Amino acid sequence: MKRVAFGVSYPTELAHPIHRRLALTDGVSRMELLIWGPTANVTTLSWFDTDPETVRELLTAVGTLSAVSLVAGDDGTYAFAHQTGFEFDDDVLDLLASASVVFLPPVTFFEDGTATFEAVGETADLSDFYRQLGTLLDVRIERVHDFQRGSNPANLTTRQQSALEAAVAVGYYDVPRTGTVEAVAAELDCAKSTAGELLRKAESAVVTQFTDGSLVK
Repeated sequence: MKRVAFGVSYPTELAHPIHRRLALTDGVSRMELLIWGPTANVTTLSWFDTDPETVRELLTAVGTLSAVSLVAGDDGTYAFAHQTGFEFDDDVLDLLASASVVFLPPVTFFEDGTATFEAVGETADLSDFYRQLGTLLDVRIERVHDFQRGSNPANLTTRQQSALEAAVAVGYYDVPRTGTVEAVAAELDCAKSTAGELLRKAESAVVTQFTDGSLVK
């Protein structure tokens, strides 16, 4: 099986209300949809690269929102949002529901109308999904990997794991090193200091658990 990272560009009429609001709101540039459920009536968990007050204003764009709880963390804000509908375009939702692939968190939405996500499946099913999605959105394939079963043994946060993956992608761990913290920050669309802190915490977690035997099978 394969694990494919996709990038898409949403036309305004197909974008989620929060995605549209991102482009109009100062001080915020991205939202990461971390956890969602299989039904329309669901509590989702998202992360925004801004303060709680700005997030609360952003969430007013969701007409089906019935309750929200905000928690500052990881240089941004986590949002637990209970809603009675996803408010995505029906054609996009129908495609996601019928696809013979599964989707891995996070789904990251950017202020410029683009989004990134990963899907896992057999090559033929991923190709079919890519073709069908291309009839609705401007879509591109950014990375393709073999899928490997396994959890996150170092108990990394989603942001820390994304930082490590970005570091590998830009050559930060190559020997000799070909990538920089600045390049990692560009991949994550965050400040250099934030990228550096995420890498240090992730590396500390991995090294600590390796040396105490937690990562040795």
